Amino acid sequence: MTNSLTGVWDGSYIQPQAGMVTFLATLIEAGGALGGSVTEPCMMPGCPLSTHNASIAGQRSGSAVSFVKRYEPPGYGYDTVQYEGVVNAEATEIDGRWRLPGSTLSGTFLMVRSTKPAQSIATEERTKEPAR
Repeated sequence: MTNSLTGVWDGSYIQPQAGMVTFLATLIEAGGALGGSVTEPCMMPGCPLSTHNASIAGQRSGSAVSFVKRYEPPGYGYDTVQYEGVVNAEATEIDGRWRLPGSTLSGTFLMVRSTKPAQSIATEERTKEPAR
């Protein structure tokens, strides 16, 4: 049985004109289906949001991983991004390419399984959110 991708991942991707963008992803793998969420800083000039949230939906087949990242809410040049990558044998890294549908924009990405326990990251995320 291959290692599940469920867990917290530290990621980065290379974006033309912006350079490297880092993100935090939480993946949930169940029966080959892949879901989860991503938080990342807004890199566009004049962006009213400091942090973008996105959902992930896709699948894994053996070492091949593909998913669509959907920004919520979309806008400011952010909507959906398609990712295709390969998981290493230890299921600690996912390496591949992203591309914007309907455009020629693409680049590389790398996700590395976080060494932090999920509980401490959940606590960090909660402390960042504004009080309601």
